[in-house]
Amino acid sequence: MSTNLTRRDFLGTTAKYSLVLGSAGVILSSPAWLRWLFGENAGDAEASKQLEELIRTAPRARFWASTTDAAGRCAECHGPGLWRDDFDHGRDFVKCLLCPQGCIIEEGKRGKCRTRINVNGELRTLSYGHPISIHVDPIEKKPLYHFLPGTAAFSLATAGCPLSCQFCQNWEISQSSPEDFPDRFVQPAQIVDAAENSNAPVIAYTYNEPTVFTEYLLDIARLGKEYGKRSVIISCGFVNEAPLAEMCETLDAIKIDLKGFSRDFYRKVCGAELEPVLRSIRQVAKSSTHLEIVNLVVPTLNDSEQMLTDLAEWIVNEAGPDVPVHYTRFHPDYKLLNLPPTPVATLERARDIAMDKGIRYAFVGNVPGHSGNNTYCPKCGKAVIERQGFFVRANNLVDGKCRFCGEPIAGVWS
Repeated sequence: MSTNLTRRDFLGTTAKYSLVLGSAGVILSSPAWLRWLFGENAGDAEASKQLEELIRTAPRARFWASTTDAAGRCAECHGPGLWRDDFDHGRDFVKCLLCPQGCIIEEGKRGKCRTRINVNGELRTLSYGHPISIHVDPIEKKPLYHFLPGTAAFSLATAGCPLSCQFCQNWEISQSSPEDFPDRFVQPAQIVDAAENSNAPVIAYTYNEPTVFTEYLLDIARLGKEYGKRSVIISCGFVNEAPLAEMCETLDAIKIDLKGFSRDFYRKVCGAELEPVLRSIRQVAKSSTHLEIVNLVVPTLNDSEQMLTDLAEWIVNEAGPDVPVHYTRFHPDYKLLNLPPTPVATLERARDIAMDKGIRYAFVGNVPGHSGNNTYCPKCGKAVIERQGFFVRANNLVDGKCRFCGEPIAGVWS
């Protein structure tokens, strides 16, 4: 059952739960900010106070292989035929199998996400139980427009991300490390209790890249199900098939950022590859988990007519015409302060291209009050969900169908 979130509710719950650590000042004074302002070594002394205890208490991660693995999974690192049975590495290496970065990690070192560390030939997760930001948001802020509209989402993040997007609007946490923030362990049961106390029917894993705390979010989601909580993840989709399959079995909705339809864009701007993200979208689309896609349209980098056309055609053919697609406005941030905000006309053009190619539910995002925020019936064209900012102003759905003509509207409505 949906619990409608009013503006008054939103302001009250945000004030109550904004940042588990107490105030925004915690993030603003974190080593991530210090490094950005004063260089890579700034904040090291503060962070080092946290790291030793984090390593001591870090639980064993999942999805990895090691040179000490008795199963002899040499092909995970070397490929078939590229090893010898008598080969001795001399040191213990771990290969992380969580995401396509495929980090091979030396003893005492971490992967690119900064959250998974090799301790004596065993991969540990430094982010488990260490949320650094907690808010109660409207589900529309994620954005998820066709999943329980008008409900509250108890939202949490940890530090870290396997990508390094130059336009990241949450870079203060995504480009940080777990030790950059005060150490406070929060059990999965405490997260579920807090969601229950906030009257939020949904728990959202968001802000940074949640796949870096896969073990934690899966434990929270499974426990949350026992209390009737739905779970959603807001992800870049840069994750391997096995962990994603487990997420699809456990979570109720997945929003994936398809940042651009270009290999060069992903490599130069995001520090990643396009193909794994496309594979993830296909995998979620074939599952029973609700899927929505966001494309942040960045001027001069991923806003060409050809790229927008190719992206829309691929989504229709590979994910299906009923997957909601959000074309979101870029605002200058992090390392792309030199670019202007996306012109609204560009977003409108992207939406028009998407609908011309057969996408039934395409949206203009980050432009409050724009008519492209509404959901329209693909049959009669009337607005079945009207939105003002992150809030639902009118809901004209009856049992998941258009009130005006009876056309079924794809989504999760109850």
